[in-house]
Amino acid sequence: AKAHRYLVSYMRTGLVEQDTATGRYDLGSAALELGLSSLGRLDHVRLSGPVLEQLCEQMQETVALAVWGNCGPTIVRIVDAGGPVTITLRAGTVMPLAKSATGRAFAAFSRIPYMKKLLDEELKEIADSTKVAVTNVRRQLEKTLAEIRERGISRATGSLTPGINGFSAPVYDHTGTMIAALTSLGTVGEFNVEWDSPAAQAMQEAAATLSQRLGYVPETNT
Repeated sequence: AKAHRYLVSYMRTGLVEQDTATGRYDLGSAALELGLSSLGRLDHVRLSGPVLEQLCEQMQETVALAVWGNCGPTIVRIVDAGGPVTITLRAGTVMPLAKSATGRAFAAFSRIPYMKKLLDEELKEIADSTKVAVTNVRRQLEKTLAEIRERGISRATGSLTPGINGFSAPVYDHTGTMIAALTSLGTVGEFNVEWDSPAAQAMQEAAATLSQRLGYVPETNT
């Protein structure tokens, strides 16, 4: 009897609704609005703090969070491992799309319309500097991005900064949209960038943890 009174009360406020055909109860429109409002207030930069700290401790490497800014993938938070080799990375640094692990993650998993213009400009600069046809540069990048999508994580092996390797994993919100990237950096010879390395696994797990906290539910084949 008490449960019924509660249900009636919840129905009046819109938190619960009843299916007239089956008589079963389900969450109502007010509950949906409340949930969406809560998701909308989540701050992925704030929530990334504990994830980055734990990831840095686990990997013993410098890690960072990047989001899409006006000029491209932008570093907004860094946890420095404090090792003997300093990784020169600062908040506000804009990462290139084609050469960095962070940029490649956005190029592979994000669907930001403006990104195509930036990527076209970057590929032309690469083609001019290397004296390679832009179509060949683009073809090589597309091959790289296809592999990244297959693996679910991006990497760069000294292509941006000589002697520095990196991994970057996408972070998704409750709509399944990529909103950030977790990035880790380390020195060549010390930082293993094999696809099945412990570093790659740690990155993917950390990105999945942050995505889950933002309400993301990965698709499953049923």
